[in-house]
Amino acid sequence: MSHNRDAWVSQRAYSLWESEGRPEGRGESHWMQALKEFEQLELTKASPDGNDLIEKLKAAGRLMRVYDGAVPAVENGLQLKGAR
Repeated sequence: MSHNRDAWVSQRAYSLWESEGRPEGRGESHWMQALKEFEQLELTKASPDGNDLIEKLKAAGRLMRVYDGAVPAVENGLQLKGAR
């Protein structure tokens, strides 16, 4: 385990413990919850240039594509007419 991971999980587990009123005997469950949260954060972390996220979105078919036509302005579900 890396020091950063241990430190983050430890601080988060402590925060969970405090937020629940410092109950006795819940240390392991707080640690496991903090560890799960850390792992979720690691899964969503992008590279500095964002290329890994772009590739994941492409693979999932969720990358927004550039639209060549004019996109109408929408406010509160109503299309706004603009001067052209």
